[in-house]
Amino acid sequence: MQVVILAGGKGTRLRPLTYQMPKPMIPIHGKPFLQHQLELLKSFGLKDVLLLVSYLGNQIEEYFGDGGKFGLSIKYSYEETPLGTGGALKNAEDKLAEEFLLLNGDTFLPIEYEELIKYFYQYTKIGIIVVYNNSEDIVPNNIAIEESKFVFEYNKKDSKGMTHVDAGAFVFKKEVLNLIPNGQVCSLEEEIFHKLIKIKQLLAFPTRKRFYDIGNFEEIELIKRVLR
Repeated sequence: MQVVILAGGKGTRLRPLTYQMPKPMIPIHGKPFLQHQLELLKSFGLKDVLLLVSYLGNQIEEYFGDGGKFGLSIKYSYEETPLGTGGALKNAEDKLAEEFLLLNGDTFLPIEYEELIKYFYQYTKIGIIVVYNNSEDIVPNNIAIEESKFVFEYNKKDSKGMTHVDAGAFVFKKEVLNLIPNGQVCSLEEEIFHKLIKIKQLLAFPTRKRFYDIGNFEEIELIKRVLR
């Protein structure tokens, strides 16, 4: 399955570090965070990668190139101006496979990816979202799921009634792009998830494996310990 990684954010909470490099290139034990992420995916046989880049994206391409020296095949989709998570996907329409694994470029999620992909093929839904049971209460819950595993609400602003948290990994059919406007700023989380929920096309893949991100300097120190 094709892997698509959202790697275009400006990383404003990591300034001044991100004035000089894009967030996915922040070094963790001598190599970029994104390389750790790609090595994890490669361990599951996931080698076909599309990077959605924008801010300082040339640095990412200069380092990884076509992926050959990492045992991967890497392509790039550039946004001339930031289009949001949904807009970035729409912008890459001609490079997307019919099904793809979508990941946040600032999140490390050590799950069994082959199990996630099998789960996706077991059902016929447009989207699957990995949800963490948040047993460690690392961030406020933002997703509510039914016993049937359907997502019935997504809310980042009010955690009341929410049961899980979005873990930064998804599997989609390319037809999700039919819900995304062309050439406009669009958020998957704030706009497209709600459309999928309304038509019962967003299914949850629950996990007890917590995720780690590099959203601020404290979290960078944590991921350094995790990836030791």
